[in-house]
Amino acid sequence: MRVIAGEFKGNRIQPVPNKITRPTGDKIKESLFQMIGPFFNGGHCLDLFAGSGALAIEALSRGMEQAILIDNHPKAIATIHQNINHLRLEKNVEIYRNDAFRALKAIKKRDIQFNLIFLDPPYHKVSYDKLIDRIISMDIVKDNGRIVCEHDPSTKLEDKFDNYSLIKYEEYSNTTAITIFQKDVNEID
Repeated sequence: MRVIAGEFKGNRIQPVPNKITRPTGDKIKESLFQMIGPFFNGGHCLDLFAGSGALAIEALSRGMEQAILIDNHPKAIATIHQNINHLRLEKNVEIYRNDAFRALKAIKKRDIQFNLIFLDPPYHKVSYDKLIDRIISMDIVKDNGRIVCEHDPSTKLEDKFDNYSLIKYEEYSNTTAITIFQKDVNEID
């Protein structure tokens, strides 16, 4: 695995050992960032099932200012620290070992909002609908912010959530799909 573009282009990222996670392949990652960017002018992102941290690192490389990385597995957390230290991104990143739903509750208490949230949980083990509903109810996404879901193509997500629209859906072979939702802008009357 490597960083595809931006400031850290070409740098290798270590995967989580023992195949605990399912890393996003470079081709899918490149396609994903073409859909959501490809580059950013600042902003904050949340990688809720961070694994090696590759998606958040790619976002930082492409111009995001800050990232919060969450994972529940100790080997994933150790790998994230290794990758962040290698790229000297400690000032731009917060890393927490936590369950996704508890992490969201802690984030809400801090009153943080994100431009970009990555959801790439273990396939068929977490309900995307429940996760997205929780994110929406907590109002942690900025207007025009995006929620990026990487999932098995057999998992079909809703076309629309309250104040969020599906803006892109792509399938990659029969193993991975990407669904992107964007928060609608709140109009003031």
